[in-house]
Amino acid sequence: MTATHKIFRYQIWHLLSLVLLLFTVQQYISGTPQILAGSIWGVSTKLWFWLAVAVPVVHQVYVWLVWRLELYQRVFTTRFGVKKAFKFYAAGFSVLFSGRLVAIILLAISNQGTLNLKPIVAYFVAVLITPFVIYLFYSVRKYFTIERAYGIDHFDKDYSEPYVRRGIFKYTDNGMYVFGLMVLYLPGLLLFSEAALLAALFNHSYIWVHYYFTERPDMVDIYGDVP
Repeated sequence: MTATHKIFRYQIWHLLSLVLLLFTVQQYISGTPQILAGSIWGVSTKLWFWLAVAVPVVHQVYVWLVWRLELYQRVFTTRFGVKKAFKFYAAGFSVLFSGRLVAIILLAISNQGTLNLKPIVAYFVAVLITPFVIYLFYSVRKYFTIERAYGIDHFDKDYSEPYVRRGIFKYTDNGMYVFGLMVLYLPGLLLFSEAALLAALFNHSYIWVHYYFTERPDMVDIYGDVP
């Protein structure tokens, strides 16, 4: 298999999964148009919602493209070196990852009060989620490392660390995917925004598309197997 084929490997499934998710979201909205009620700063909830959907798409396409170009063609490290190339990539990753939460917060403010759920239930779910999110980010920082979470193993060909089995990773191999994006549900729960919860659900579903069609195949190539 050529390097070009490896770069695009499984991405047709990525695209088809994305189309299916977007179709499902649009069908839900069509059946409940009131979900997009509200506005903020003169901008409609509809626009904020699709922005909150667009950011994760841009983020995951960005990660796929940079990871694969680097892993199979060393496009960036041959020009800038490992340290500088990874630093540039990580800056873009950080902006887009933060953009997911910022977009959903703005969406929740625009759409607040639309969720038909008792406050005590919404707050209970938010309180239930929060410890898992905190423990996940603590475990990433202390045991997994931020660099590895960003994908340093795609840049540094000498990077070789065993799978982490400490912290939250003692209980699940995919802590970041299971628990990390739970933080995106909090704005919708705290501000009672149905649209924000739908955007968070899209984020959480779509990250698994990234895992199965980009990250997992890459891990097999880098480490020889996956947990």
